[in-house]
Amino acid sequence: MFISFEGIDGCGKSTQARLLADTLRDGGRDVVLTREPGGSPGAEEIRRLLVQGAGERWSGETEVLLFTAARRDHLERTIRPALDAGRVVITDRFTDSTRVYQGAARGELRDLVDRLHDLAIGIWPDRTFVIDIDPATGLSRGMARGGVEDRFERLGLAFQERLAAGFRELAAAQPDRIRLIDGRGSPDQVAARVRAAL
Repeated sequence: MFISFEGIDGCGKSTQARLLADTLRDGGRDVVLTREPGGSPGAEEIRRLLVQGAGERWSGETEVLLFTAARRDHLERTIRPALDAGRVVITDRFTDSTRVYQGAARGELRDLVDRLHDLAIGIWPDRTFVIDIDPATGLSRGMARGGVEDRFERLGLAFQERLAAGFRELAAAQPDRIRLIDGRGSPDQVAARVRAAL
């Protein structure tokens, strides 16, 4: 099974991906926990280009191309081999993030994102969990982490609000694959909602 976690910056999706991986491993499943951008050596190199530096470092079109290149390497070297071996793959972000970040929030590039996905990736998760929280809370958490990977957080609250709306719209449009999870409460409370939705 291929599972992705999505949501705005600071929503807790990385924590939830890890908790679900731990739960499935405890149940005897062989799980690969990975992330985007990244998840393979080449994709990790591209990640540094995407998440560091000035907020307007790249145009939306350039970001789409970089994310797609990183995703292709991730698919070839990590995701596809693990799925072919019968393992469960859980990824912290996948194409839905690009659909929202570059397709809805940074310009009307959704069609380009979807066409590139069809041409270069061609696989969707079996289940996607969008962790939904208040954008101000997510931004506060994201900024509190510190470090150099804060390029998108530095675009501000209005950007995070557009992202949250974009993820909610995706969940409403694709209820067979995407589940909107209330991100309020403790990590264990949110994890229980994820397990119930799985």
